[in-house]
Order: sequence, then structure tokens, then C-alpha cells
Amino acid sequence: MNILCAYNANIDSISHIDGKRLSRLLEGQTGDAVHERLKNLPAAISSRADFFAGLVTCMQHGTGAEWMISDIAVFDWLKETFLADSLMRMGGNMGIMANVLSELGASRVIPNVANLSRLQASFFSQKAIFHPFKGKLYDSRAISNVLPAANKSPELIHFVFDFKKGETLRLHGEDITAPRENRFIATYDPLNFSLCIDQHFRDYAHQHASEMNGAIVSGYHLLQENEIQGHGNENGSDEPGHKHYGYKEKLGQSLEQLKSWKNIREDLHIHVEFGHFSSGNIASYAFSILSPVVDRIGMNEDELAMLARINGMDAGAILAMDPVAIAETAIELCSAYGLCRMLVHTREFILSVSCKKDEEPEKIIEAIDFGLKCAAAFACSGKLADRDTMLGIASAIKESEYGLSACSKLARHMEKKWTCSQVCGLHMSFQVTIIPTRICDEPVSTVGLGDTISAAIFLRELELLP
Repeated sequence: MNILCAYNANIDSISHIDGKRLSRLLEGQTGDAVHERLKNLPAAISSRADFFAGLVTCMQHGTGAEWMISDIAVFDWLKETFLADSLMRMGGNMGIMANVLSELGASRVIPNVANLSRLQASFFSQKAIFHPFKGKLYDSRAISNVLPAANKSPELIHFVFDFKKGETLRLHGEDITAPRENRFIATYDPLNFSLCIDQHFRDYAHQHASEMNGAIVSGYHLLQENEIQGHGNENGSDEPGHKHYGYKEKLGQSLEQLKSWKNIREDLHIHVEFGHFSSGNIASYAFSILSPVVDRIGMNEDELAMLARINGMDAGAILAMDPVAIAETAIELCSAYGLCRMLVHTREFILSVSCKKDEEPEKIIEAIDFGLKCAAAFACSGKLADRDTMLGIASAIKESEYGLSACSKLARHMEKKWTCSQVCGLHMSFQVTIIPTRICDEPVSTVGLGDTISAAIFLRELELLP
């Protein structure tokens, strides 16, 4: 399988939260400031207190989030405070998914990299990743020989803070204990924030789209609501001094690129991984313009809940992991915006809704099962390997008990249940499939699990196409 991958790749600096150390950092004036921020959460990180407020909020509720850093001084402080003791590896939804595709057996994976440095290249898989550069393709080892030794732009490092269930910190005399494992990400990344499309990637993708089987796309959630002047409005006019939002222009450029690939190869399958948006306006706009063009959008329950709130739907049941609410919200959003397929991946189960009632359900089940097993193996080992190794590790990992219960609950609500190896059938005129995940009791890392699931499912679905 030949697959294009866009748009965001970076380097993740992963730190495992130590509640005692965090409590010490929170003491004093910073702790007071954090307490105030928690009353009215900021939209972005412009101070150390903002950073701690985001991290504490995620730990308090067991939720995951990614907040953008608007002040480079905070980024520099994070490097000084956490980088030396962290684990560095591939980051960014696209970067992680590209590596998953490569390790699991894709033939040729072509990534867009906004700032391809020798350090960044070292984190790409060496099996099937190929980087376009000055009209040629180089694997991840060979590309270092042609890149300049000194990179003028700063490395794109995102700080990921993993915390385990039961980890406790103290703030203002109160103990805060994480109810489940998750992660908080603090990101300073001006290139990926602007959805940078590398010219080498742009040229190669256009020239070779006819050779590709699929494209997997992400990074839209990094866009910012920056108002700019004089570049025309959303209807395409160029009125002098007219204000509009730069994210619409960036999304428009991406949409034209996706459409151009589809024009060259009509049956090119495009999956979009949604991501955690800091802006509801951008999330809504991105979903609305991408839905009629792409084949599928993947997201977790937090991201689905955000879309639900934006569209006036109840998000409470989604966050409570009610499978019926998740399925029905996904179907309503697909119907409203012209999206044919949505994949919702949660800790406990994976749920697919599709407008194509004639799709072979066992192929969907096989692909989802493959993806969740690969993710479970990755959670337990912290490493990517070939598919036989990953499936072997997963065979010893138990299914989620909550997920099994959720599957049974959704089955009872289906209007027509089919005889399948897992729960599948028709609900609200959509084909619905739900499968329990496999839960690793002591995960090495939770970072990238959703990306691993989506990429593995996408690869297996491409392989199963007629």
C-alpha cells in the first residue's frame, strides 16, 4: 500500500508525572496563580500558571488535552525544566501514523514534514518511509546525508505529560488524584500551527497521486484564530483592509490539495484524524468543509463531545461513555454535514458508523480488531514492531469489561442487528459496528494510541478493499 501522510510531525518530549515533584513546583506564588486560573481556564498558555492549570485540570478529571503555548518564554522554561529527564520520540498525529503504517507493512509512506532536520528524520521509521527532497526520494537513513548539518529553524518539540491512574498532587492543601491515566500536551509550534505544506511534498504528491492507495491527514486542530488583513474574504474577494481569519485560508489550501488528489485518483481513500481543537469555531469550520470531501474522520470521545456542544447537542452522555449517545451523535453529525463514515476510538471501545449499508461488516470488524490489537500491544510495550509481533503481544491482553458491556447495550438499541463476529447492524439508517478494546493494566505510554488505532485500521481496510 502506498500512502500519503500530511500535515503535522514534530518531536515529542515525554515526561511521566511525579505527583510529589509537581506539588513542589506548584508551591508558593505559582500555586496561587494556578488556583485562580482553575476558576476560569485560559484558552492558551501564556504563563507558567496557565501551563499548570491545564495539567492539573486534566489530572483532576482524567481527561486528555493539547494546549497551545503563545509565549516562547514558557517554551524555553519547559525545555529547561523537563527536557533533560524526558524521552524524545516521534510526535504529531501524522508523524506517529506514518511510522505505524511503515512498521505494520505499508509499501511506501510519504510524509509532509514542516521542518525536516536530521534529528526529526532520526525518529522516522526506516522500513517504508520515504522523504521527497529536490526531486528524489530518500529513506529515513539516507535523507540525513543530503540535509544541511545546521538547521536554521528551531526543532519542533511538543511537551507531553503522561499521568497514571491514582497519581496524586497537592494544591492549596487539597489532594487531587487522577481517576484514570491520560496525558496533557503543551505545544509551541509556529510551522505546524499554520498547517505548513512542504514544497517537496506538495510536488511529489501531485505528480504521484495516481500511484497512491490512500492518504491520512491530520494537524487541523493546531490552527489558530488569528485575524489577518487584506487577503480577501471567505467568498474569495480581495477587498483592501478586509478582515478574515487565517485558518480559513489554510484550510482552503489543504482542501484544494485533497481535491486535487481525488481528481487525479478518484478512488483515493482519505482519512482525517480530527484532534483536540482549542477553538470551537475552527473545529466546526474544519468539520463542515472536510466532511463532504474526505472518506472518513476519526476522533475520540472528547473531540466528539466538543462537536456535539457546538451543534447544540448534549455532550454529557458522550463523556460518560454511553455507546448509544456516541453512536447517535456521530450519525447525526455525519448526516448533517455530508460525512459518510466516522470512527470514534475510546479507551473502552471502538465505534464505526457508515452511510454505506452494503459494506461487508466482517471486513470492518477485521480492520478495527487489527487496529485495537496493535494499539493495545503498543500501550503495553511502548514500541512499534511488525504486525505478527504486535498481534502476538495483544493476544495476552484482556478485553475491556466496560467495552463488552457497552457493545451489549448498543446491540439492544439497534433497529436491525446482523449476525457477525462482533456487534454490528443498522441504526438510524447507518451501518454501525462496535468492538471492545483491549486494556493494558500498566501501560508504558498512552501517547499516540488513537493515532495508532486509526492508522492500523486504515491500512488494514485498504488491504481488504476489492
